[in-house]
Amino acid sequence: MTFKDHFSQLAAQYAQFRPFYPGALFDFLARISPARTRAWDCACGSGQASLDLAERFDSVIATDASPQQIAAAKPHPRVTYRVAPAEASGLEDESMDLVTVAQALHWLDHSRFYPEVRRVLRANGVLAVWTYGMPRVNDVKIDPLIKSYYIDTVGPYWPPERRYVEEGYRNLEFPFTEVPSPSLSMRENWNMEQFLGYVRSWSASARYFDATGVDPVVALSEQLAPMWGDPQRIRAVCWPLSLRVGRK
Repeated sequence: MTFKDHFSQLAAQYAQFRPFYPGALFDFLARISPARTRAWDCACGSGQASLDLAERFDSVIATDASPQQIAAAKPHPRVTYRVAPAEASGLEDESMDLVTVAQALHWLDHSRFYPEVRRVLRANGVLAVWTYGMPRVNDVKIDPLIKSYYIDTVGPYWPPERRYVEEGYRNLEFPFTEVPSPSLSMRENWNMEQFLGYVRSWSASARYFDATGVDPVVALSEQLAPMWGDPQRIRAVCWPLSLRVGRK
């Protein structure tokens, strides 16, 4: 069984530089779940959401189709990591209170994934999916530079599914009874090296390098340096979070 693998080669950067989700997100999901016994973090990558879920659920099963991503995940006593495709998890019927998909629903085969979710969710169980797009640092010079890199430099190298991220998942099929969700955003306090490490973890940055042999982040770094100032200066990097939640 194959899957759209854009991140295995980026597993180390992904684990080190990807932003973390707000605690309020997981508090909300724990509150609306029918119980806090078991959660499935599907397409977990290197476990960014899995660890937060483990602080609120007794047991978390975190799966990803990429062995490299699972190998880069941070251990936790209440998280069991497994290599498995989203559409064939191997989980027991009606065994999960919550299923989450963080920044990955656009890669999945929805015609097979949604029935799998219905199979593994308990009665009244919850599916939560979320995504985020282009970052901002609220600087009149830096934000346009980031936008130009995102659209003009690596824009042609984003996979077609990226459009669903741009749309905040609003136009994706979601055949569950939707639950009203809070407005949330993500925030990291990063220096320039950390920010550039995050940009280098983008699938489009990697595809640009694979196609041209040139690391596009090098030129971005040269443009960004005089605008950022002291490279150790900490700036707030923000992303609006698009969240959809449904109940079985």
